[in-house]
Amino acid sequence: MKIEICANSFESAKNAQEAGADRIELCTELSVGGLTPSHGLIEKVCAELSIPVHVLIRPRSGNFCYSDEELDIMIRDISFCKKMGCSGVVSGVLTSESNIDDIATRNLINASEGLEFTFHRAFDWCKNPLQEVENLINLGVHRILSSGQQNTAIEGIDLLKQIKNCSEKRIEIMPGSGINYTNALAFKEAGFSNIHFSATERKQVLKNTPKVSMHSDSFFEEGIIASSNKEMIQEIKELLA
Repeated sequence: MKIEICANSFESAKNAQEAGADRIELCTELSVGGLTPSHGLIEKVCAELSIPVHVLIRPRSGNFCYSDEELDIMIRDISFCKKMGCSGVVSGVLTSESNIDDIATRNLINASEGLEFTFHRAFDWCKNPLQEVENLINLGVHRILSSGQQNTAIEGIDLLKQIKNCSEKRIEIMPGSGINYTNALAFKEAGFSNIHFSATERKQVLKNTPKVSMHSDSFFEEGIIASSNKEMIQEIKELLA
């Protein structure tokens, strides 16, 4: 059984390699489901480690519906991953109705030609998962990362098995979310060939908790995206003129 580690830093990627993992999904900001890592991190991991690297291509949190400008950024990031010698990318696009955006996703797949393409856990928001599996097969996706539309993969294992059986080995189904030592064997026994987990260990690096928080709960609401408002900027600029 192959193990993919969700690595959120160079340290995580190095630990995955030294532990014998088969590949990593390189990303940052696990608290929001993962975002595209910096070019510097991608370059350092590819230059100094030998483990196969699949990079998460997700420009922001909030949802999986992207503007043309955001899709252009995603394609540029994919191009950089190719230059760095990455083995694959992990991405995908949904419509506002939580269906797979065929056109946008196909554009990402075309941009990543020569790399493996994993459709990420946006799949867990899809209303018709079995139908969307067929859609992703037709699009040429190599694998689907999914928790079986539950908070954890062990909770969603029944749907994951159903999806795997329906896919008839035409696409790889990779369980992910909440997989650990206590439940990993269940996925091997269920016939899955790959699993995805982070094996995250939290550690405090500051001696004292800062009085001023740099986290804002208002930015973590599902389905909500935040951007700078032009009119608000102009109003304050005029106020200060």
